[in-house]
Amino acid sequence: MLKRLESRKRKLLALGAIALVLVLLPPVFPTYVVILMTQSLVYAIVAMSLDVLIGYTNLKSLGHGAFFAIGAYTSAILVTKLHVGFGVSLLSSMGMAAGASALVGLLTLRAAGIYFLLITLAIAMCIWGLLYRWVSLTGGDNGIMDIPRPNLGLGLDLLDTVTFYYFILFFFVACLILIFLLVRSPFGRTLVGIRDSESRMKVLGFNVWLHKYLALIIAGAFAGLAGNLYAYYNRFVGPNDSDLMQCMEFVLMVSIGGQGTLIGPNIGAFIITFLKNMVSVYTKRYLMILAFVYILTAKYAPEGVIGLLKRFQTRGKLA
Repeated sequence: MLKRLESRKRKLLALGAIALVLVLLPPVFPTYVVILMTQSLVYAIVAMSLDVLIGYTNLKSLGHGAFFAIGAYTSAILVTKLHVGFGVSLLSSMGMAAGASALVGLLTLRAAGIYFLLITLAIAMCIWGLLYRWVSLTGGDNGIMDIPRPNLGLGLDLLDTVTFYYFILFFFVACLILIFLLVRSPFGRTLVGIRDSESRMKVLGFNVWLHKYLALIIAGAFAGLAGNLYAYYNRFVGPNDSDLMQCMEFVLMVSIGGQGTLIGPNIGAFIITFLKNMVSVYTKRYLMILAFVYILTAKYAPEGVIGLLKRFQTRGKLA
């Protein structure tokens, strides 16, 4: 009992420290660090949504970046060409990404394992090709530029780096709470059961296909939300936002942080974002660095950073 209380205290202290850094310290950080933190929070939403598939449902998807890009392009097109407000663009991005997820689910969920992974990757590359070639709508290789920041009418200057960071932080916290409630709900418990033993859940009478299908749609909607925020953050969207590298980075975030934990993908998002941007300043071969980090993680921490921390904690108790 005492050990459990101590463990909870440590977790609360760790979460308190993280909250302190995220909420109180950005105004004193350099502008570049705040920009990277903002990008990390956007990517963390995508990573958490992907973790619903990989970590909680055992759907190894390599095409999640496509839904992120659909959300980003939907927002960019509506804002720059139709001049819609933030609320309409946000709901449209989520709706388009969820709708695309629904269509992809009909095509992919009859497959499993490596076949599901390859089909999702192929569909993502098809969407990348569509974004690249549909020049009249997407701008092709030039993308869509000069996306204005939203005007919420609350006296907030979202062109200010710190103010916009807190704007993104609000959505990050909201998504974290919603996804946490999702995975802790009976629906989420059913997904975990499907992950652990799909055949057993079928015998128990659960509609396994429907649960997977709904999980894919929900994850796609959150990815679309993140894409919407990314369009406002970057003020530019292009085909590279849906290419193979982007899709792989989201999977790396989940794998390096620790799948099936929610906190792990957030840590992975910060690690990958900062590592990529910091290393790319000194060398163009940052992809090799990311690959090396992934190899080290797969060899020495197959359960990610969270699994590694748990292992050290267990050794400390035994000692």
